Amino acid sequence: MSGAEEAGGGGPAAGSAGAVPVAAGPGAAAGQAAAAALGEAAGPGLPDEAGLAGARQLQEAAGDPDAPPKKRLRTAEAAEAAAGSGKLEERLYSVLCCTVCLDLPKASVYQCTNGHLMCAGCFIHLLADARLKEEQATCPNCRCEISKSLCCRNLAVEKAVSELPSECGFCLRPFPRSLLERHQKEECQDRVTQCKYKRIGCPWHGPFHELTVHEAACAHPTKTGNELMEILDEMDQSHRKEMQLYNSIFSLLSFEKIGYTEVQFRPYRTDDFITRLYYETPRFTVLNQTWVLKARVNDSERNPNLSCKRTLSFQLLLKSKVTAPLECSFLLLKGPYDDVKISPVIYHFVFTNESNETDYVPLPIVDSVECNKLLAAKNINLRLFLFQIQK
Repeated sequence: MSGAEEAGGGGPAAGSAGAVPVAAGPGAAAGQAAAAALGEAAGPGLPDEAGLAGARQLQEAAGDPDAPPKKRLRTAEAAEAAAGSGKLEERLYSVLCCTVCLDLPKASVYQCTNGHLMCAGCFIHLLADARLKEEQATCPNCRCEISKSLCCRNLAVEKAVSELPSECGFCLRPFPRSLLERHQKEECQDRVTQCKYKRIGCPWHGPFHELTVHEAACAHPTKTGNELMEILDEMDQSHRKEMQLYNSIFSLLSFEKIGYTEVQFRPYRTDDFITRLYYETPRFTVLNQTWVLKARVNDSERNPNLSCKRTLSFQLLLKSKVTAPLECSFLLLKGPYDDVKISPVIYHFVFTNESNETDYVPLPIVDSVECNKLLAAKNINLRLFLFQIQK
């Protein structure tokens, strides 16, 4: 009897060979299927014992409850592929997924010099972590060096991923990725939507197929005028804050002395026993004065690489001497060729020879993902606006 028959049959012959029986279950079934496939692939040139040994390893790994979950999953997938029972989409998923998060990339796909794939988010996160730890970023698979200059995008993988089916996040039905966005925004009956009376304060959120029933029973259209006025006043508060910010910017633009410049933050390390990352710009001149900008990560937290939440704060320093107090308003915005998302926030300070540097103030980045983009870059390029207030 051949090795394939012994592994796949599971009859008395297999027991008589002295093999340890494995408990029945999904792992055991996957191992038996893999054993059969390996035995058939062995052919006459490979001894039966070698085929049995490989099959037994797969069977033990798939059925071992103490094995890591990902190892058990990958072993089961390998067994299914060997038995020919895996779907094409599932096999492509395991080939095209990101080596870091093990998920299909949603946008850009980068590859190291050895061809291992990383989605854009994980790639940027690896570069940011390496900058914080003062190490060279490496591929998590082969440990070769990675950087924006060493890695390139893989357009073929990006196009292949766009053609693979993906589940809708609401109804869980599979759709081609090229049609998924339209389905989720316009067609899915389970997509989250809002009541049409949200303009008068209705807070309801729910699936689209329940919208008609809710709107027919919504209590907001029947509220009195006084009740609606209270609701609308609360909703207008956030709008007033936004308008106040933009009106302040427009007022600053009417000042006589206005200056702006492109600034480049360069990374440095402190001389402490535990070094910390900080950023500093070269000296620059605006409004006939010499200035410097400094920035730090997570307010000089000891190990910012261990935190998922990352922020940047900055301070403005006046390097030249002044004969009278210099009252200024200033704000930082993204540079002309950057895509980082920064909300405009106006800061105010009176500079003197004795008080020539501001406190550290938050750089208003939208979230930690945008902060990682800045940390992953070789330099941080922003635009500084200065407005001199004259009395």
